[in-house]
Amino acid sequence: MANTFSQIYLQFVFALKGRQNLIQPDNKEELHKYITALVQARNAKMLAVHCMQDHIHLFVGFKPSMLISDFVKQIKVQSNEFIRNKKWIPGSFNWQEGYGVFSYGHSQIDRVCQYIQNQEQHHQKKTFQAEYLDFLQKFSIPFEERFLFEWP
Repeated sequence: MANTFSQIYLQFVFALKGRQNLIQPDNKEELHKYITALVQARNAKMLAVHCMQDHIHLFVGFKPSMLISDFVKQIKVQSNEFIRNKKWIPGSFNWQEGYGVFSYGHSQIDRVCQYIQNQEQHHQKKTFQAEYLDFLQKFSIPFEERFLFEWP
């Protein structure tokens, strides 16, 4: 679209179904590259990505031409297929339903990228559940416990 300009920075967070620890450290780099390619194929820019064993953080420069829900659904479906085809997991692999999406301003890019890249150290001090609840509270997002991720 001519004369349309935007700066939208979104952090996406979603977990594995049943919060299983299935993403192995040996596979993370290849999975990061694949998901980055999926993001780029949707005319978005990957700013940071990090998979933990049971969840993922994506920080994306986002274009308003795509619905957020469609974007996440396509990333999840295609990365599910990729992981299944690689046979990294004995049995089934699925992302859990739902996700968190949090917006940031341009001045926060470096801080958010650093936060995502330091997930290993961060999760030595805080669980994913505590981290996710902190995001919801920090961004004043109303929620009901029964609709949050399935916690083990």
